[in-house]
Amino acid sequence: MKIAILGFGTVGTGVYDILKNSNSSELKVFEISKILVRNKSKITSAIMTDNYDEIINNEDISIIVEAMGRTDPAYDYIIKALKAKKHVVTANKEVVAIYLEEFTRLASENNVSIHYEASVGGGIPWIKSIIKAKRIDKIYEVSGIFNGTSNFILHNMFEHGYKFNDILNIAKEKGYAESDPSADIDGIDIQRKLCITSSLCFDSIIAQDSIQTFGIRNVTKQDIDYFKSSNSVLKLVAKSVLYNSSYCSCVEPVLFGKDSIEANVGQNYNIASLVGESIGELKFYGQGAGKFPTANAVIQDILDIYYGSYNNYDLSFDKVLSFDGSLIFGRYFIRFSDIQIKTIFEKNTERFFNIGDNYCIISTELSKDCFQALINKAIELDKTLFYARYN
Repeated sequence: MKIAILGFGTVGTGVYDILKNSNSSELKVFEISKILVRNKSKITSAIMTDNYDEIINNEDISIIVEAMGRTDPAYDYIIKALKAKKHVVTANKEVVAIYLEEFTRLASENNVSIHYEASVGGGIPWIKSIIKAKRIDKIYEVSGIFNGTSNFILHNMFEHGYKFNDILNIAKEKGYAESDPSADIDGIDIQRKLCITSSLCFDSIIAQDSIQTFGIRNVTKQDIDYFKSSNSVLKLVAKSVLYNSSYCSCVEPVLFGKDSIEANVGQNYNIASLVGESIGELKFYGQGAGKFPTANAVIQDILDIYYGSYNNYDLSFDKVLSFDGSLIFGRYFIRFSDIQIKTIFEKNTERFFNIGDNYCIISTELSKDCFQALINKAIELDKTLFYARYN
């Protein structure tokens, strides 16, 4: 079975290395026929090309691995591949989050499949676990630490006392963070992954812009030291809840007791959880990113295509759901510098105190919609404000 790889960066080279160097007899049936590179000067072998037409018009190529990232030109390449009746495997959470329904429909119409295990959770078999659970159960809650970069930063701030910018620079040096780390530290990367996860679990396309998102850009060493003194560990967490025909989804910093499983997910690891009616809670832990964990997930998808498993996962997104911000609720830690913010939360304050020169509030139990309305007003007054929900 012949394969083309689009993009030859971290994921693309990982897929190439495993397929070329593995001793597994199962992988001997695959041949990398073409590799697409953006820059002609990067062509170093006969199988490399900068012309996509050489791939799309090659009838011998049956699987296309999209490892380019972003939506342009990935979206066009995936659409053309599906219309040309070629199976697609992608690790691109950005394009899948936006076009999941279109890709699924188009693959079905052309009797091929699109697989994206590597788009959420890296090497963790998360997507397939959701599909298996759904064969028996209704899934009504999902959550997780889905971003290795933010987890690496928070872990090292807690364990080793780093300041935010110092450990962010180390993350860049290690290749965990991009030169522009906004998608990781502002929660956008996790938002995309929660969009894909929730859509699959709830049989309804969950719009990315409906997922209320707050990242860790404003967290300080002072905040972490306070959490540590109160035996709490901070993590950036995605969560979605389904109830009847309503859902609530959010990405926000969350405080866990130091003995909880989530509190002990260290460095750049991920954890993903689902709750089903009969199975209860399941948790999946592992490398959420990186060259070989992600490439491993891509190759698992290639094998599934070869064996005819999980053909488009038999998905439908026909359920109509409405957003209900009362389905997620909790107490919040809020740290700010403008004393006017105290009046915004005055009726919902359990405790008011100071950390250094900053003011802090522990709120009473608030629903997500109620809290969001208040915090939006507060952020207008203080752009350096930080908050976290107590788990």
